[in-house]
Amino acid sequence: MSSVPVPSALDARTQSFPVLTAAQINRVRSGSALRAVKAGDILFEPEDTNIPFFVLLSGSMEIMQPECTGERLIAKHGPGEFTGEMTMVSGRRSLVRGRVTEPGEFLELSAQGLRSLIARDAELSEIFMRAFILRRLELIRRGQGNVVLLGSRHSAHTLRLREFLTRNEHPFAYVDLDTDKTSQALLDHFQVKLEEIPVVVCMGRSVLRNPSLQELADCLGLNSAVDQTQLRDLIIVGAGPSGLAAAVYAASEGLNVLVVETATPGGQAGSSSKIENYLGFPTGLSGQELAARAIAQTEKFGAKMMVAHSVARLDCDKRPYKVILDNGNRLPARAVVIATGAQYNKPRISNLEQFEGQGIYYGATYMESQLCEQEDIIVVGGGNSAGQAAVFLAQTASKVHILVRSGQLSDTMSRYLIQRIEENSAIEIHYQTEIVGLAGDGHLERVTWRDKSTGQTSVRDIRHVFVMAGASPRTDWLRGCVALDDKGFILTGRDLDAVTEAPVWTLGRAPQMLETSLPGVFAVGDVRSGNVKRVASAVGEGAIAIHLVHRALADH
Repeated sequence: MSSVPVPSALDARTQSFPVLTAAQINRVRSGSALRAVKAGDILFEPEDTNIPFFVLLSGSMEIMQPECTGERLIAKHGPGEFTGEMTMVSGRRSLVRGRVTEPGEFLELSAQGLRSLIARDAELSEIFMRAFILRRLELIRRGQGNVVLLGSRHSAHTLRLREFLTRNEHPFAYVDLDTDKTSQALLDHFQVKLEEIPVVVCMGRSVLRNPSLQELADCLGLNSAVDQTQLRDLIIVGAGPSGLAAAVYAASEGLNVLVVETATPGGQAGSSSKIENYLGFPTGLSGQELAARAIAQTEKFGAKMMVAHSVARLDCDKRPYKVILDNGNRLPARAVVIATGAQYNKPRISNLEQFEGQGIYYGATYMESQLCEQEDIIVVGGGNSAGQAAVFLAQTASKVHILVRSGQLSDTMSRYLIQRIEENSAIEIHYQTEIVGLAGDGHLERVTWRDKSTGQTSVRDIRHVFVMAGASPRTDWLRGCVALDDKGFILTGRDLDAVTEAPVWTLGRAPQMLETSLPGVFAVGDVRSGNVKRVASAVGEGAIAIHLVHRALADH
């Protein structure tokens, strides 16, 4: 979950709450206003957006978090220290209240002024970004956000909301109704019935009963900083590794960028427990760590991110194109990068959806691993994602059964994963095997699988199955706008030469390498036909696409 290396206890305070030198303060002073403050002044409140950045020259202040029963102290600031955490760069609503405790003088810098300072001053950028990230991580660790989630580990909807908040790095307190003896009092306080769980207490006052992701995002104001009427240089659809890489490079090169993500940043890679073959990380990193670092970079350079909204279709009749959301809003863009990835293929089992989130999962993170400690589990699939999940889950599960439909692990599985699997006594591979039956009362309790080579079936008391088999593109919303191959993946570059049916390339110039049949619209990552299924290649395509976007914008 961390976006930067976690500091030791000795220097945690220094890195989270550094004291600026006189020279550093002087560099902040340019563009700042000098503000005299007195005890009791409120400088910002929860839910405020675009709050100013303050450096204390004299006096002191406290950071408080309002609660149902009062306030909770989060931090104190003295001379030379500064305010803020990740909302300073994301532009999202403040989580806390800032109150002056001793009179003095503060430097006040607007949110836009801070982003400009970060962009041009490398030393201050490193100090501020590290502090902002570490402060956010501490809020997450302590569960000191403006959200209380009351749910059950046996509830699919609870798991969905926890994953959404966690992968969007939004601090929240979780109350497990199965184990917390005092939770009934909290439910009574808000007049909530047990059948209405999961329940979200948002901003200390709004009570959402089993909300959708969009309802939760709206309550928290996660998209409040996004101007949906603005003509953007570039809209990126999808926040997996390729989409985030495109956002980082585009924003850092001065383009006005918006990223639209249906659920949680990181894509399929974001649910990977550990990626060990990504360049520059010899000990590996989780998909969530990679996504968190990338999001911090995108926000640092000024890109905006919209979450919990899916794209219904693309209005491709004329430029600027319009990305049409599920709520009907139309987002205009001079260029578009499609990075929607691919989704795991679901086994053809009649009652599969009944157990999704209640025994059937499509990701293997720390959150899911907590649900199946010392139990037998199943991982379906023979590719890298399945291998990473099996190795990770074998640390806590008593036995991991890998079910592979073919007679071998995928040709694309990394050799290091194959070796880890073969050497782990807690992992057993079943080739030419598939699940044919699921059973349980509410939660998955039993699984039936069949060995296709012998026809023999086995019934096992297994409560957790992780499905990571094959992938299909998410391109239905693009039909009629861009050319697709026979499996629905997007054709780009030279692959368009073979297209004879509409939509076909119409310009005098040839399509660029990652450009679709629609000029100025590009496809990167797993959604692109012929893509190499590796995180590094997805990141590379995202970066290359921006070079091509500049060319397309210059042409138009």
